Parts: sequence; structure tokens; C-alpha cells
Amino acid sequence: MRLSLPSMLAFGLALVFSVVQASAFETRARAAFVMDQTTGTVLLNKNADEALPPASMSKLMTLLMAFEAVRDGRLTMQETLPVSQHAMSYGGSTMFLDTTDRVSVEDLLRGIIVLSGNDACAVIAETLSPDGTEAGFARLMTRRARQLGMTNSTFANSNGWPAPGHRMSMRDLVLLANTLITDFPEFYPMFSETQFAFDGRAPQNVNNRNPLLKLDIGADGLKTGHTQEAGYGLVGSARQGNRRVIFAISGLDSERARAEVSEQIVSWAFRQFSEITLAREGQRIADAKVWMGKSPRVGLVPAEDIDVLLPVLAQGKVQGEVVYNGPLQAPITAGQELAELVLMPEDLPEMRIPLVAEVDVPLGGFGVRINTAVTTFSGQFTATDTPQVEVSQ
Repeated sequence: MRLSLPSMLAFGLALVFSVVQASAFETRARAAFVMDQTTGTVLLNKNADEALPPASMSKLMTLLMAFEAVRDGRLTMQETLPVSQHAMSYGGSTMFLDTTDRVSVEDLLRGIIVLSGNDACAVIAETLSPDGTEAGFARLMTRRARQLGMTNSTFANSNGWPAPGHRMSMRDLVLLANTLITDFPEFYPMFSETQFAFDGRAPQNVNNRNPLLKLDIGADGLKTGHTQEAGYGLVGSARQGNRRVIFAISGLDSERARAEVSEQIVSWAFRQFSEITLAREGQRIADAKVWMGKSPRVGLVPAEDIDVLLPVLAQGKVQGEVVYNGPLQAPITAGQELAELVLMPEDLPEMRIPLVAEVDVPLGGFGVRINTAVTTFSGQFTATDTPQVEVSQ
């Protein structure tokens, strides 16, 4: 059943939405995914589910598994780990470890985050691998990724070194970044560190490659990546006020292009969209018919404030409707989820927001049941609600 919103609410919405269309953002990246973390709104999707070589951006998965191991007590930040010949053999970006080293977990984590150390990833991988090999850890990474809903990620190693079948999508990288930010606030500040001079042994590799960290735009993570096959990419995040934006891009042709596109995305995401409180917790959005209830109708309310993100530049309109399977069957308990508020802003994905019962509606007495049976038999208990509402200024 679809309900029009009550006229008073529609009037309120007309005042709140100063209407909603933003020009589509064009990017040079081969693939991109941009999400407003605060509301969960997808702002940009360009080939976001294509499985691509992620280069060093896949190190975020190794970091997640290391953080989980520390949280679970399988690793401690202070313990030192040996460096194998295999770990030492990696080229590219490294901490310049050798087999005589024993390195603390804390230094290894910073070596991965700030220095993008291929060797540091392999040390962590061999320590946590079920069979002591990096390949075994890569299989574990793939399995864990599936558990997290990362359906387009398959790992062949711990660090993104070019290998057949080592792939991730931009959507998966944003999901992974969101998990790191949300679940591990105690470790996340390491992603904003701009330098790490491990043991003084590699002065040519002490700087974080994330180009956004030196800009005053709220950037605080996460990881760059580059190989000849993958091009230049970045998983980034920035926070301004109460909003956080997370994005992943790949396939750019230079460091400069990566820096320019990343800054453009952050600026666009914060300036072209604004967060709006559509309705407060407990505010009645609509009411629905109740079958066999002591009351013939029940109010439908949000269980928490409804905050949505909408474009702010151009004139437009927002369509919305309340959807539920009705009439609803009594008894109903206050707070019971009964319906959805479906919003359809232009140029953004459909938004579905749960609505719950405003109050208890107990089962009606004998007289109510008889009356319902009579009205049903006579065809009077039918849906008469109009299907849709359009809100505009």
C-alpha cells in the first residue's frame, strides 16, 4: 500500500528542501566510488563494481586483519616479529627490512600505513597466516573480504604486488575504508601521519604519499596505490563539520592527476551537497489502517531523526511515498517496524527509511471484530489512499 504524505508534512518539506539537483561529476579516473559516510548516500558511481588491480590500496585489507588480531589478542603492539627471506625479497616501496631484524607490530603497522612497506605487509601476513605463508594469508584475506560483503575482491598477496587475479573494486575499497574508520578509531589516527622515519635507515622513504594530507580540507586517510597495470589510485577520506566523505579512485595516469582528482572530489562532495533533517524521531509521517485493532489506524513515525543528503545547486523536486503491506494486523506494538518512507531525489539513488508504530494498538474486542467482518463483507474496508507525493519549492 502506498500513502501520500500528510499535507502539513508536505508543506514542511517544501520549506526544508530548497531543491535538489546537482550536476553529475565528471572524473578522469577509470573507476570511482564516492560515499557520504554520515548518511550512507552514494554520491558517485563510475565502474565501481569492476574488479581492478588495486596496487597498494589492497594493503588496507592486511591492515584490517592486523587490527582485528590486535583487538582479539592474537597480536600485541609491542611484540616483535621476525623478517623472512621472502619478506625481505620484496622490492618497490619498503621499510628496507632484512632477516636480522625483529620489528614491533606498531612499527610494522606504521610502515604499511605511512611508508607503504611491501616487506612489512609480508611480515604481518606470514605471522597471521594459517600455514605460515603469504599465499595462505591471501586466501584468508579473500575469505574475510567475502564475510564483509566485499564481493569483487580476490587477493593473491598481502600488499598489492602485481599478480594474476589480485583484484578489488572501488566499492569494496570504500566499504573496507568505512570498516577501518568505524571499527578501529584507536588505530585510525595513524592514517593521517605524514612521516615515519623507521630506524633512520631509509631517509628517501619517510613521507606519506597521500597528497590530501597536506591540504587544509579535513583529509585524514587512507592509502595510495600505483603500479603500471593499475595506474595511480587513492582511497581517501575527509571530515568537515559533522560530515565524512569516503572515496576510492583508480586508473589515473600520474601522481599529479591523482592529487587533482582527489581534491576535486572532496571539494565537490562537501560543497554540492548538504545534510538536511527531514523529520525528527517520533514525528508522525503518515498513518495506516489497522485490521481488527482497538484503533482503526496507527501513526507511522521514524525511530530516529531522518537525516538525508541532497544536492543544493539547481531547482528541482523530491518525490516520496510511504509503502507498507496493509491493512496492518493488530495487535501492534509501539516501535514495531511497519513501513518504509521511500524518497526519490533526482540524480541520487532511491532512499528507503524504516517507519515504526507510534503507539500500541491492541486487538479489538468482540464488537470490533464483528464490525470489521461486516464492513469487509460489504467491501467497505478497502484502500483509498493516494499513491504518491511530490515535494517542491
